[in-house]
Amino acid sequence: MTGAEAFRAAVARLTGAGVPDPARDARLLLAHALGVTPDRVMLALQDPLSEDAATLFDAALAARSARQPVSQITGRRHFWGRSFRVTRDVLDPRPETEGLIAEALRAPFSEVLDLGTGSGAILLTLLAERPLAQGLATDLSPAALAVAQANAATLGLGARARFAQGSWFDPVVGSFDLIVSNPPYISAAEMAGLSPEVLEWEPHLALTPGGDGLDAYRAIAAGAPAHLRPGGRLMVEIGPAQGADVAALFAAAGLAEIRVLPDFDGRDRVVAAIRPA
Repeated sequence: MTGAEAFRAAVARLTGAGVPDPARDARLLLAHALGVTPDRVMLALQDPLSEDAATLFDAALAARSARQPVSQITGRRHFWGRSFRVTRDVLDPRPETEGLIAEALRAPFSEVLDLGTGSGAILLTLLAERPLAQGLATDLSPAALAVAQANAATLGLGARARFAQGSWFDPVVGSFDLIVSNPPYISAAEMAGLSPEVLEWEPHLALTPGGDGLDAYRAIAAGAPAHLRPGGRLMVEIGPAQGADVAALFAAAGLAEIRVLPDFDGRDRVVAAIRPA
């Protein structure tokens, strides 16, 4: 079987499994099986598929047909131009989170704190973009921290990134000029409506705090002023309908210059604030 024949069969198989974008995913998984980058997979379509590649491709298609995310199957996800390791212990870094990165990079910082770091994509991207900065990342999950530490080592950032296990600010000592977080924010009522890729494969601890989905923001708002330097910035990712509620929590905590910022699709995605000087 050639790569082209395998690709056509894969698209049909994924279509039958209800996968939303079967052609794209078939291309990514075939590239994974062949050990080439996705932009070069089309060059290999006329070549016969080796037995090893065919076996790996079949296993990957079986996993994707069960609605496992592509990034978990390949073990990698690109974010802000870099490749991050992902597992079932962490959220898959999303394109909309790049809006948080863009906002953080609008002003200088030397010490950054990332709360609920997961794969480490936010902290490590910020450190990679600012070579003089240092940072601390926290997460409740030891397994997630292991993934983040592995990503730090792969990216050559281990000397500037520290990691601590615990809930929000519990393991944090000191103050920072930038605090960032993409916390769990899906309400309990919204969970059933998530796609199978999210609901069945991603860690619920990183998806929802239960209830109205705002508990993480309550904890962050309560703890941030004590760990922000005067003039320091706080910014969090939010669900599209949470801007006003999170802004109110930040205002009640004494933070100033509160802004609700849209993502690339125009939906509310980031709430940013400053500790008054």
